Amino acid sequence: MAEIIQRDGTWAFDGTTVRITPGLHRSVPLFRQTYGEIAVPLEAVAGVVYEPERKRGRLRLRLREGADPLLQATGGRLPDAADPYRLIVDIDRSGVAEYVAEEIRHGLLLDQIPKDPTKAYLLPGPPVPVSVRSSDGTVSFDGAQVRIDWSDTSERVKRATGPRIVAVGDLVQVEWLPNCGYEDGFMRFVTRETVFSKLPPEKDPYALDLWGSTRRDLLTALVATAVTARLPHPSAREHERDEGEFADRPRRAALVPPPADHHDVLLRRLRELGELHREGVLTDEEFTMTKAAVLRGFR
Repeated sequence: MAEIIQRDGTWAFDGTTVRITPGLHRSVPLFRQTYGEIAVPLEAVAGVVYEPERKRGRLRLRLREGADPLLQATGGRLPDAADPYRLIVDIDRSGVAEYVAEEIRHGLLLDQIPKDPTKAYLLPGPPVPVSVRSSDGTVSFDGAQVRIDWSDTSERVKRATGPRIVAVGDLVQVEWLPNCGYEDGFMRFVTRETVFSKLPPEKDPYALDLWGSTRRDLLTALVATAVTARLPHPSAREHERDEGEFADRPRRAALVPPPADHHDVLLRRLRELGELHREGVLTDEEFTMTKAAVLRGFR
C-alpha cells in the first residue's frame, strides 16, 4: 500500500485502485468535499506526475479520455483547486509523493494499461438523487429525469415557462461552464429538439445561468456529471453519427396526455410570454423558441 496523507486530502494505492479522499480542512473547496471519495480503477489511469515547487508540490493524476463522467461533463474546466485529481503536498512530504507516483506508474507498466480513449465510463459519477440550489434556480436529478425550478431572481421569461422537466431519454448532452470572475457560467440541458438553440443562458428555459456564488454554483457540476454518466458514452454517439442513425433514433419517453387543468396553466404562460414579447424583453426569435419549449412541456 502506497499512501500519502495531507491536509488537502489522502491518496492511497493498493495496486488496483487509487482511492482519493478529500481533506476536511476549510481550505478544501466545497465541491471536492461534496463530491466525496473517488475510487479510480487503475485501468482508468493514463499517468501520474509529481510537480515540486519551492514551498509545496502537487500530485496530479491523469485519466484516460472517456473514462470519467466528471471530466466529460466539465470538459477540464473545473478550477484547479476544485480538481479532485490534484493533491497539494507539503514540501517535507515530497519524497512520499514521489514514491506514490512511482508505485502508480509501476502498476500501469505491470498491467500494461493502454493510454488510448475508453469506450465506456470506468467511474460511476455521483449517486442519485442529487439536487443543487444555484443562483438561477434549483436543479434536481433522480436518475430518470431532470427538473429545474426557477428562483425569484430568474429572468421573467424563465419563470413564465414554469418548472422544466426533461427525461434522460430526450437528452443529447449536458453543457457546463463555471462562472469565473466577472464571467457568468451556465449549465444547459441539450435535447434533440433544442440542439440548435441559440438562446442565451439567461433566457433559455433549458439552461441555468450561473452568476452568483462561485462556491455554490460549482456544485451544479454534480448534477451535470450524474446526468452525463447515464447518457450514451461519447464513443457510442460518435458511432451513431457515423452510421447516420442520430436523426432517426426513436424517442424513448412516451408522450402522456396532460391533465385538463394544465390547459389553464398553459394559456397563462403563453399570455405571459406574449406580454414579454410585446414589451421587447424577447426578440421574435426568442419568443418563437421559448413558446415552442413551453408547448413541448405541456404535450
